[in-house]
This record gives sequence, C-alpha cells and structure tokens, in this order.
Amino acid sequence: MATAAWAASTEFAVGDIRRATTDQASGLFFRCTTAGTSASSEPSWPTDLGSTITDNTCVWTAIASAYEELSKLNPSAIIELFEVHLDNTLHGSTDIYRFHAGANADVDGNVVFNGNTYTRIPVKADGFEFANTGTLPRPTLSISNLDGTMTTLLLLVNATTAGNDLGGAEVRRIRTLKKFLDGESTADPNAKFPDERWYVDRKANESRDSVTFELASKFDLAGQKLPKRQIVANVCQWVYRSSECSYTGDDYFDVNGNTVPSLSQDVCGKRVASCKLRFGNTAQLPFGSFPGAGLTK
Repeated sequence: MATAAWAASTEFAVGDIRRATTDQASGLFFRCTTAGTSASSEPSWPTDLGSTITDNTCVWTAIASAYEELSKLNPSAIIELFEVHLDNTLHGSTDIYRFHAGANADVDGNVVFNGNTYTRIPVKADGFEFANTGTLPRPTLSISNLDGTMTTLLLLVNATTAGNDLGGAEVRRIRTLKKFLDGESTADPNAKFPDERWYVDRKANESRDSVTFELASKFDLAGQKLPKRQIVANVCQWVYRSSECSYTGDDYFDVNGNTVPSLSQDVCGKRVASCKLRFGNTAQLPFGSFPGAGLTK
C-alpha cells in the first residue's frame, strides 16, 4: 500500500509515516517521532537522512523510503530506470525517452513506474560511483542500436543542431525496488532512491550494435574559473559611468587625474585614486577590482 501524503491540521501518533504532498527528488519519507497535531501549512521538508523538522506540535524525522527494505535478509530487487529528456532549443523536441535494462528481478518486458512506461532495451550504465579523489564521476551510458533506433534519433536531433549528437540532453537515473513498481500489491511511486540527473557531454562511440554517451554533472565545468572575473588589484573592471560604477557627478578628470572642463574630456584612470577624486577620500568606493589582492603572497 502506498504511503499516505502529509495532511494539515491532523493528529499524528508516534510511528506514523507520511510523504510530502509534492514529488521529492530526495526519495525520503518522514516518520512521526513526537506525537501531536500538524500545522495548517506544509513544512519545508529536510533533504538529509535523519534530519528532523518541527510541524506545529509534531516532530518528523526523515527516513529512506527504499533503504529500509534493503536492510532485510531477502530484499526486493533494485530496478534501474533511465529517462532521456530532449531540449527543444538544441534538439527540436521536448520528447522524453524512457527505458530500462531488464537485468534485475527477471523482468522480461516493459515496466511501469509512477504511471510511466519504461521500454526494455539492452543498456549498460557504469561509472556513477563517487570517489574521494576530488573529481566528479563521468558515467557512460551504452544503449543498444541493433534496430537503428538510436542512429535515427541522432539524425533527427542533428537536423536541428548540426553535430549535436544529443549533447545537452538530460539523463535521469531513477532507482526503485521491484515491489514498488505499478501493478505490485505494494506499488508506491514515491518509494525510490534519490533521483540522479546527468547531461550528455558527448557521443563517445556509435556502431551498428550500440551508441555510447559520456555523461557529466551540471557542476562539472571543465576549464571554468570561479569567480569568472580575474582577480586584479589595481585596475577597475567597471565601465565608467555605468550602473556598476554609479558615478554621475559633474566633476570631470582626465586619465591622469587632472581636472578638465567638459564631460567629453572626462576619462577614468581605472585606479583607486581615480575613484577617490570622484567620490571622496573617505567615501565608500564602488571600485570594480580587488585592491587587497596585492597584499596577499
């Protein structure tokens, strides 16, 4: 039986288990650990296992919807589902392709979870493990191409963006247990492991047999710098008299800090001294750089 959703202004006893009223990517449920009456509005549910939240006079503790089943001696099989979400700008469509490998629990056909049908197709997915090496994983997803379906899909998206090869498509990895699939007596669309969202970084290989994609996290920004602005000590990076600069005064100076008579001759020297001439020696300066950077070795 599916877990009931939280309800407002309702009495709950210790041990009652409820889920959020909206879909939670965390895959968490919440057990009442202090009896009481819920508030008139839903609390902001925690996303960490074991975290607590006070709900009027109730206290809820986050528990895993799927992990508890795995602690049993004979747990239900893990079912791995995949969704590929296309982007209309990149791929000319917002279609969603759903599939599963059918490798667990002797599933020999399509499966339905949360009302969505996942087609059984040979799939090999690996490299999702996180390590302590300081780098994010870059999983690979290989999909059967024996009937030419993947080649056809690639041709369609490349007609919108040449050479795209599904780059930028969102890949969702959804894991649940067989007992929670639609049609089972214990079906529950909310009982699952936390959803994983990846993006196709590149097509690694294409053959008659299969197509392999390399995936990346949205946080995997190779070659990017934080902050994107270069840290420079003595050169202001703002455009003079822009909203960042904020100077709108009638005092005009040239690049060397000499007084000039007109706006047409007014040029900022991009130094802290140039800022002080316009805003004052003791005023807060909107200097667009990092003067303190030169003090650090």
